[in-house]
Amino acid sequence: MPPSRRKDTEPARSESAHHTPSHGRSSKFPYGTLITIVLVIAASVGALYYFSSAKIEVIPNTVSAAVQNSFTANQSTGDLPYELITAQKIASQSVKSTGTKTVSSSASGTITIYNTQAKTQKLINNTRFATTAGLIFRIHEAVSIPAGSSAKPGSVTAKVYADKVGDTYNVGPTSFTIPGFAGTPQASQVYARSSKAMTGGASGTVPVVDASAENQARTSLANALAPELSASLESQIPEGYVLLSGAATTTFQELASAPSETTGMVDVKEQGTITAVVFPKTALAKAVAASVAGLSYQGEPMTLLPATNLKLSATSLPEPDAKSFAFTLAGTAALSYTIDPTRIAAAVAGKTRSAAEVALTNYPEVKRAIIILRPFWRQAFPQDPSTIDIVVSNP
Repeated sequence: MPPSRRKDTEPARSESAHHTPSHGRSSKFPYGTLITIVLVIAASVGALYYFSSAKIEVIPNTVSAAVQNSFTANQSTGDLPYELITAQKIASQSVKSTGTKTVSSSASGTITIYNTQAKTQKLINNTRFATTAGLIFRIHEAVSIPAGSSAKPGSVTAKVYADKVGDTYNVGPTSFTIPGFAGTPQASQVYARSSKAMTGGASGTVPVVDASAENQARTSLANALAPELSASLESQIPEGYVLLSGAATTTFQELASAPSETTGMVDVKEQGTITAVVFPKTALAKAVAASVAGLSYQGEPMTLLPATNLKLSATSLPEPDAKSFAFTLAGTAALSYTIDPTRIAAAVAGKTRSAAEVALTNYPEVKRAIIILRPFWRQAFPQDPSTIDIVVSNP
Protein backbone atom coordinates (compact mmCIF):
# COMPACT_ATOMS: atom_id res chain seq x y z
CA MET A 1 0.00 0.00 0.00
CA PRO A 2 1.36 3.36 -0.92
CA PRO A 3 2.49 5.44 2.07
CA SER A 4 -0.13 8.09 1.37
CA ARG A 5 -2.92 5.55 1.59
CA ARG A 6 -1.48 3.96 4.79
CA LYS A 7 -1.84 7.18 6.77
CA ASP A 8 -5.52 7.42 5.90
CA THR A 9 -6.40 3.89 6.99
CA GLU A 10 -4.35 3.52 10.23
CA PRO A 11 -6.46 5.82 12.39
CA ALA A 12 -9.62 4.08 11.31
CA ARG A 13 -8.15 0.70 12.18
CA SER A 14 -7.04 1.91 15.57
CA GLU A 15 -10.45 3.37 16.40
CA SER A 16 -12.13 0.21 15.34
CA ALA A 17 -9.97 -1.86 17.69
CA HIS A 18 -10.64 0.53 20.56
CA HIS A 19 -14.44 0.21 20.28
CA THR A 20 -14.79 -3.54 20.33
CA PRO A 21 -18.46 -4.37 21.20
CA SER A 22 -19.01 -5.43 24.84
CA HIS A 23 -21.32 -8.25 23.83
CA GLY A 24 -18.38 -10.06 22.57
CA ARG A 25 -17.27 -10.73 26.25
CA SER A 26 -18.72 -13.60 28.44
CA SER A 27 -21.19 -12.39 31.25
CA LYS A 28 -20.60 -13.48 35.01
CA PHE A 29 -23.49 -15.22 37.09
CA PRO A 30 -24.27 -13.46 40.52
CA TYR A 31 -23.59 -16.42 42.81
CA GLY A 32 -22.89 -14.16 45.85
CA THR A 33 -26.32 -12.55 45.68
CA LEU A 34 -28.05 -15.91 45.34
CA ILE A 35 -26.20 -17.36 48.34
CA THR A 36 -27.13 -14.31 50.44
CA ILE A 37 -30.82 -14.70 49.54
CA VAL A 38 -30.77 -18.41 50.40
CA LEU A 39 -29.10 -17.72 53.76
CA VAL A 40 -31.66 -15.04 54.63
CA ILE A 41 -34.53 -17.39 53.79
CA ALA A 42 -32.97 -20.23 55.77
CA ALA A 43 -32.38 -17.95 58.76
CA SER A 44 -35.96 -16.69 58.60
CA VAL A 45 -37.40 -20.21 58.51
CA GLY A 46 -35.06 -21.27 61.32
CA ALA A 47 -36.15 -18.30 63.41
CA LEU A 48 -39.80 -19.19 62.88
CA TYR A 49 -39.17 -22.71 64.10
CA TYR A 50 -36.97 -21.50 66.96
CA PHE A 51 -39.67 -19.13 68.18
CA SER A 52 -42.50 -21.56 67.47
CA SER A 53 -45.07 -21.90 70.22
CA ALA A 54 -48.37 -23.45 71.17
CA LYS A 55 -50.32 -21.29 73.59
CA ILE A 56 -53.87 -20.90 74.83
CA GLU A 57 -55.10 -17.79 76.63
CA VAL A 58 -58.03 -18.85 78.80
CA ILE A 59 -60.65 -16.58 80.36
CA PRO A 60 -62.43 -18.39 83.23
CA ASN A 61 -66.18 -18.70 83.29
CA THR A 62 -67.98 -16.74 86.01
CA VAL A 63 -71.46 -16.93 87.50
CA SER A 64 -73.46 -14.79 89.87
CA ALA A 65 -75.94 -16.61 92.09
CA ALA A 66 -78.50 -15.57 94.70
CA VAL A 67 -77.92 -17.48 97.93
CA GLN A 68 -80.25 -18.22 100.85
CA ASN A 69 -79.17 -21.50 102.42
CA SER A 70 -77.90 -23.19 105.57
CA PHE A 71 -74.41 -24.68 105.84
CA THR A 72 -72.29 -26.63 108.31
CA ALA A 73 -68.52 -26.26 108.46
CA ASN A 74 -65.95 -28.28 110.41
CA GLN A 75 -62.96 -26.76 112.15
CA SER A 76 -59.87 -27.27 109.96
CA THR A 77 -61.24 -30.41 108.26
CA GLY A 78 -63.82 -31.64 105.75
CA ASP A 79 -65.13 -30.27 102.49
CA LEU A 80 -65.96 -26.94 104.15
CA PRO A 81 -63.39 -26.15 106.87
CA TYR A 82 -63.23 -23.01 108.94
CA GLU A 83 -60.67 -21.30 111.15
CA LEU A 84 -61.10 -18.97 114.11
CA ILE A 85 -58.95 -15.85 114.27
CA THR A 86 -58.90 -13.25 117.03
CA ALA A 87 -57.33 -9.91 117.90
CA GLN A 88 -57.19 -8.12 121.22
CA LYS A 89 -56.21 -4.58 122.21
CA ILE A 90 -56.27 -2.46 125.38
CA ALA A 91 -56.81 1.29 125.45
CA SER A 92 -56.76 3.73 128.35
CA GLN A 93 -57.85 7.29 128.99
CA SER A 94 -56.94 9.56 131.90
CA VAL A 95 -59.91 10.88 133.88
CA LYS A 96 -59.87 13.21 136.87
CA SER A 97 -60.15 11.36 140.19
CA THR A 98 -63.04 12.21 142.55
CA GLY A 99 -61.69 10.38 145.61
CA THR A 100 -60.43 7.00 146.82
CA LYS A 101 -61.86 3.79 148.19
CA THR A 102 -60.54 0.68 149.89
CA VAL A 103 -61.15 -2.56 148.00
CA SER A 104 -60.40 -6.24 148.55
CA SER A 105 -61.70 -8.52 145.81
CA SER A 106 -60.70 -11.71 144.01
CA ALA A 107 -60.38 -12.12 140.27
CA SER A 108 -62.67 -14.51 138.46
CA GLY A 109 -63.38 -15.75 134.97
CA THR A 110 -64.47 -18.65 132.79
CA ILE A 111 -62.38 -21.64 131.74
CA THR A 112 -63.00 -24.61 129.45
CA ILE A 113 -62.04 -27.95 131.00
CA TYR A 114 -61.01 -30.75 128.58
CA ASN A 115 -60.99 -34.50 129.05
CA THR A 116 -59.15 -36.85 126.64
CA GLN A 117 -60.01 -40.02 128.60
CA ALA A 118 -62.46 -42.61 127.31
CA LYS A 119 -64.51 -42.10 130.48
CA THR A 120 -66.26 -39.19 132.18
CA GLN A 121 -64.15 -37.26 134.69
CA LYS A 122 -65.80 -35.71 137.76
CA LEU A 123 -64.29 -32.77 139.61
CA ILE A 124 -65.46 -31.83 143.09
CA ASN A 125 -66.21 -28.38 144.45
CA ASN A 126 -63.04 -26.33 145.18
CA THR A 127 -60.90 -28.30 142.71
CA ARG A 128 -57.74 -26.27 142.13
CA PHE A 129 -56.53 -25.05 138.72
CA ALA A 130 -53.00 -23.68 138.39
CA THR A 131 -51.73 -21.26 135.73
CA THR A 132 -48.29 -21.70 134.18
CA ALA A 133 -47.10 -19.02 136.65
CA GLY A 134 -48.43 -21.03 139.61
CA LEU A 135 -51.46 -18.86 140.43
CA ILE A 136 -54.30 -20.92 141.88
CA PHE A 137 -57.97 -20.64 140.92
CA ARG A 138 -60.83 -22.84 142.15
CA ILE A 139 -64.26 -23.91 140.92
CA HIS A 140 -67.12 -23.38 143.38
CA GLU A 141 -69.36 -26.07 141.90
CA ALA A 142 -68.68 -29.72 141.03
CA VAL A 143 -68.53 -30.54 137.31
CA SER A 144 -68.42 -33.64 135.07
CA ILE A 145 -66.37 -33.56 131.89
CA PRO A 146 -67.64 -35.89 129.14
CA ALA A 147 -65.39 -38.63 127.78
CA GLY A 148 -63.35 -37.84 124.72
CA SER A 149 -60.10 -38.58 122.93
CA SER A 150 -56.86 -36.81 122.05
CA ALA A 151 -58.32 -35.86 118.68
CA LYS A 152 -61.69 -34.81 120.08
CA PRO A 153 -61.65 -34.09 123.83
CA GLY A 154 -64.81 -33.88 125.87
CA SER A 155 -65.27 -30.41 127.36
CA VAL A 156 -67.30 -28.28 129.74
CA THR A 157 -67.11 -24.63 130.83
CA ALA A 158 -66.90 -23.52 134.44
CA LYS A 159 -66.34 -20.34 136.42
CA VAL A 160 -63.21 -20.12 138.55
CA TYR A 161 -62.22 -17.79 141.38
CA ALA A 162 -58.75 -16.67 142.45
CA ASP A 163 -57.41 -18.13 145.69
CA LYS A 164 -56.28 -14.68 146.87
CA VAL A 165 -57.36 -11.08 146.46
CA GLY A 166 -55.43 -8.58 144.38
CA ASP A 167 -54.85 -7.54 140.82
CA THR A 168 -52.02 -10.09 140.42
CA TYR A 169 -54.69 -12.61 139.47
CA ASN A 170 -56.10 -10.48 136.66
CA VAL A 171 -54.27 -12.70 134.17
CA GLY A 172 -54.89 -12.88 130.44
CA PRO A 173 -55.95 -15.99 128.48
CA THR A 174 -53.82 -18.93 129.63
CA SER A 175 -53.73 -22.69 130.19
CA PHE A 176 -54.32 -24.53 133.47
CA THR A 177 -53.31 -27.82 135.05
CA ILE A 178 -54.96 -29.59 137.98
CA PRO A 179 -52.45 -29.91 140.85
CA GLY A 180 -54.50 -32.69 142.45
CA PHE A 181 -53.72 -34.96 139.46
CA ALA A 182 -49.95 -34.52 139.72
CA GLY A 183 -48.18 -37.85 139.28
CA THR A 184 -51.24 -39.58 137.76
CA PRO A 185 -52.25 -40.26 134.12
CA GLN A 186 -55.01 -37.67 134.49
CA ALA A 187 -52.37 -34.94 134.82
CA SER A 188 -52.02 -34.86 131.03
CA GLN A 189 -55.51 -36.08 130.20
CA VAL A 190 -57.53 -33.43 132.04
CA TYR A 191 -56.60 -29.77 131.61
CA ALA A 192 -58.18 -26.35 131.07
CA ARG A 193 -57.81 -23.15 129.07
CA SER A 194 -59.27 -19.66 129.29
CA SER A 195 -60.08 -17.57 126.25
CA LYS A 196 -60.58 -14.28 128.13
CA ALA A 197 -58.78 -12.46 130.91
CA MET A 198 -59.60 -12.93 134.59
CA THR A 199 -60.96 -9.70 136.05
CA GLY A 200 -62.05 -8.10 139.30
CA GLY A 201 -58.96 -8.66 141.43
CA ALA A 202 -58.02 -5.64 143.54
CA SER A 203 -56.77 -4.73 147.01
CA GLY A 204 -55.84 -1.64 148.97
CA THR A 205 -56.79 1.96 148.38
CA VAL A 206 -57.68 2.76 144.80
CA PRO A 207 -58.74 6.02 143.18
CA VAL A 208 -62.28 6.42 141.97
CA VAL A 209 -63.89 8.57 139.33
CA ASP A 210 -67.36 9.88 138.77
CA ALA A 211 -69.55 7.14 137.26
CA SER A 212 -70.81 9.27 134.38
CA ALA A 213 -67.27 10.41 133.53
CA GLU A 214 -66.06 6.81 133.61
CA ASN A 215 -68.91 5.62 131.38
CA GLN A 216 -68.20 8.42 128.92
CA ALA A 217 -64.51 7.47 128.86
CA ARG A 218 -65.29 3.80 128.29
CA THR A 219 -67.65 4.63 125.41
CA SER A 220 -64.94 6.76 123.83
CA LEU A 221 -62.37 3.98 124.29
CA ALA A 222 -64.68 1.39 122.71
CA ASN A 223 -65.28 3.63 119.68
CA ALA A 224 -61.53 4.12 119.26
CA LEU A 225 -60.75 0.41 119.65
CA ALA A 226 -63.31 -0.84 117.11
CA PRO A 227 -61.50 0.20 113.88
CA GLU A 228 -58.12 -0.80 115.33
CA LEU A 229 -59.43 -4.26 116.14
CA SER A 230 -60.90 -4.66 112.66
CA ALA A 231 -57.61 -3.66 111.04
CA SER A 232 -55.68 -6.06 113.27
CA LEU A 233 -58.08 -8.88 112.41
CA GLU A 234 -57.79 -8.23 108.67
CA SER A 235 -54.03 -8.67 108.88
CA GLN A 236 -54.51 -12.12 110.41
CA ILE A 237 -56.71 -13.57 107.67
CA PRO A 238 -54.75 -16.50 106.17
CA GLU A 239 -53.87 -16.41 102.48
CA GLY A 240 -56.73 -17.77 100.37
CA TYR A 241 -59.37 -17.28 103.11
CA VAL A 242 -62.32 -14.89 103.18
CA LEU A 243 -64.01 -13.01 106.02
CA LEU A 244 -67.71 -12.52 105.33
CA SER A 245 -69.97 -9.81 106.64
CA GLY A 246 -71.47 -10.91 109.96
CA ALA A 247 -68.73 -13.46 110.62
CA ALA A 248 -66.99 -11.40 113.32
CA THR A 249 -68.05 -10.35 116.79
CA THR A 250 -66.49 -7.72 119.06
CA THR A 251 -66.71 -7.64 122.84
CA PHE A 252 -65.45 -5.06 125.31
CA GLN A 253 -64.35 -5.73 128.85
CA GLU A 254 -63.91 -3.19 131.63
CA LEU A 255 -60.47 -3.48 133.17
CA ALA A 256 -59.71 -2.17 136.64
CA SER A 257 -58.84 1.51 136.70
CA ALA A 258 -55.38 2.42 137.97
CA PRO A 259 -53.72 5.58 139.29
CA SER A 260 -52.31 7.68 136.47
CA GLU A 261 -48.77 8.97 136.36
CA THR A 262 -50.38 12.39 136.54
CA THR A 263 -51.38 13.34 140.10
CA GLY A 264 -55.12 13.43 140.66
CA MET A 265 -55.88 11.43 137.50
CA VAL A 266 -57.07 7.86 136.99
CA ASP A 267 -56.41 5.68 133.95
CA VAL A 268 -59.68 4.11 132.82
CA LYS A 269 -58.87 0.95 130.84
CA GLU A 270 -60.97 -0.93 128.31
CA GLN A 271 -60.08 -4.17 126.58
CA GLY A 272 -61.54 -5.04 123.18
CA THR A 273 -61.56 -8.50 121.66
CA ILE A 274 -62.68 -9.35 118.13
CA THR A 275 -63.18 -12.93 117.00
CA ALA A 276 -64.07 -14.09 113.51
CA VAL A 277 -64.62 -17.27 111.57
CA VAL A 278 -63.01 -17.43 108.12
CA PHE A 279 -63.36 -19.92 105.26
CA PRO A 280 -61.13 -20.98 102.36
CA LYS A 281 -62.42 -19.18 99.26
CA THR A 282 -62.32 -22.31 97.11
CA ALA A 283 -64.10 -24.56 99.62
CA LEU A 284 -66.80 -21.97 100.36
CA ALA A 285 -67.32 -21.31 96.64
CA LYS A 286 -67.87 -25.01 95.97
CA ALA A 287 -70.29 -25.33 98.89
CA VAL A 288 -72.25 -22.28 97.74
CA ALA A 289 -72.34 -23.44 94.11
CA ALA A 290 -73.58 -26.90 95.14
CA SER A 291 -76.40 -25.30 97.15
CA VAL A 292 -77.77 -23.19 94.30
CA ALA A 293 -80.53 -24.93 92.39
CA GLY A 294 -80.39 -24.68 88.61
CA LEU A 295 -76.65 -24.02 88.45
CA SER A 296 -75.87 -27.53 87.13
CA TYR A 297 -72.72 -27.55 89.17
CA GLN A 298 -70.67 -30.76 88.90
CA GLY A 299 -68.03 -30.15 91.57
CA GLU A 300 -65.49 -28.27 89.45
CA PRO A 301 -62.96 -26.11 91.37
CA MET A 302 -64.25 -22.60 92.03
CA THR A 303 -63.35 -19.52 94.02
CA LEU A 304 -65.13 -16.45 95.36
CA LEU A 305 -64.62 -13.12 93.59
CA PRO A 306 -64.30 -9.78 95.44
CA ALA A 307 -67.76 -8.79 94.15
CA THR A 308 -69.33 -11.39 96.47
CA ASN A 309 -71.90 -9.86 98.84
CA LEU A 310 -72.83 -12.57 101.34
CA LYS A 311 -73.94 -12.05 104.94
CA LEU A 312 -73.38 -14.77 107.54
CA SER A 313 -75.90 -15.33 110.31
CA ALA A 314 -75.52 -17.68 113.27
CA THR A 315 -76.78 -18.04 116.81
CA SER A 316 -73.22 -17.43 117.97
CA LEU A 317 -69.71 -17.92 116.69
CA PRO A 318 -68.14 -21.29 117.53
CA GLU A 319 -66.13 -21.75 120.72
CA PRO A 320 -62.41 -22.47 120.29
CA ASP A 321 -62.97 -26.16 121.11
CA ALA A 322 -66.02 -26.58 118.85
CA LYS A 323 -65.71 -29.10 116.04
CA SER A 324 -68.51 -27.83 113.81
CA PHE A 325 -70.32 -24.59 113.06
CA ALA A 326 -73.83 -24.18 111.66
CA PHE A 327 -74.74 -20.94 109.90
CA THR A 328 -76.78 -19.43 107.09
CA LEU A 329 -75.69 -17.32 104.13
CA ALA A 330 -77.81 -14.79 102.30
CA GLY A 331 -76.97 -12.48 99.44
CA THR A 332 -75.22 -12.70 96.08
CA ALA A 333 -72.19 -14.87 95.40
CA ALA A 334 -69.81 -13.96 92.57
CA LEU A 335 -68.15 -17.22 91.59
CA SER A 336 -65.31 -17.94 89.19
CA TYR A 337 -64.30 -21.36 87.93
CA THR A 338 -60.67 -22.22 88.64
CA ILE A 339 -58.62 -23.11 85.58
CA ASP A 340 -56.31 -26.12 85.86
CA PRO A 341 -53.58 -25.52 83.23
CA THR A 342 -52.60 -29.21 83.24
CA ARG A 343 -56.19 -30.25 82.51
CA ILE A 344 -56.53 -27.79 79.63
CA ALA A 345 -53.16 -28.72 78.10
CA ALA A 346 -54.05 -32.42 78.20
CA ALA A 347 -57.39 -31.69 76.52
CA VAL A 348 -55.80 -30.14 73.42
CA ALA A 349 -52.53 -32.10 73.11
CA GLY A 350 -52.14 -33.57 69.63
CA LYS A 351 -55.36 -31.98 68.36
CA THR A 352 -55.77 -29.67 65.39
CA ARG A 353 -56.81 -26.09 65.96
CA SER A 354 -60.44 -26.81 65.07
CA ALA A 355 -60.56 -30.01 67.15
CA ALA A 356 -59.09 -28.18 70.14
CA GLU A 357 -61.73 -25.46 69.87
CA VAL A 358 -64.47 -28.10 69.93
CA ALA A 359 -62.86 -29.93 72.87
CA LEU A 360 -62.66 -26.79 75.00
CA THR A 361 -66.39 -26.16 74.64
CA ASN A 362 -66.92 -29.23 76.84
CA TYR A 363 -65.18 -27.60 79.79
CA PRO A 364 -67.57 -25.46 81.87
CA GLU A 365 -64.68 -23.58 83.47
CA VAL A 366 -63.67 -22.09 80.11
CA LYS A 367 -65.57 -18.99 79.07
CA ARG A 368 -63.28 -18.12 76.16
CA ALA A 369 -60.06 -19.57 74.78
CA ILE A 370 -57.67 -17.86 72.35
CA ILE A 371 -55.48 -20.35 70.49
CA ILE A 372 -52.06 -19.18 69.32
CA LEU A 373 -49.97 -21.49 67.11
CA ARG A 374 -46.63 -20.46 65.63
CA PRO A 375 -45.34 -20.61 62.88
CA PHE A 376 -48.48 -19.50 61.09
CA TRP A 377 -48.70 -22.68 59.01
CA ARG A 378 -48.78 -24.86 62.11
CA GLN A 379 -52.26 -26.37 62.48
CA ALA A 380 -51.93 -28.79 65.40
CA PHE A 381 -50.78 -28.82 69.02
CA PRO A 382 -47.76 -30.91 70.04
CA GLN A 383 -48.38 -34.35 71.54
CA ASP A 384 -46.59 -33.44 74.79
CA PRO A 385 -48.95 -31.38 77.04
CA SER A 386 -45.99 -29.97 78.98
CA THR A 387 -44.90 -28.02 75.88
CA ILE A 388 -48.24 -26.23 75.65
CA ASP A 389 -48.37 -22.86 77.44
CA ILE A 390 -51.64 -22.11 79.25
CA VAL A 391 -52.15 -18.48 80.29
CA VAL A 392 -55.10 -17.74 82.59
CA SER A 393 -56.52 -14.22 82.36
CA ASN A 394 -58.50 -12.45 85.06
CA PRO A 395 -62.23 -13.07 84.70
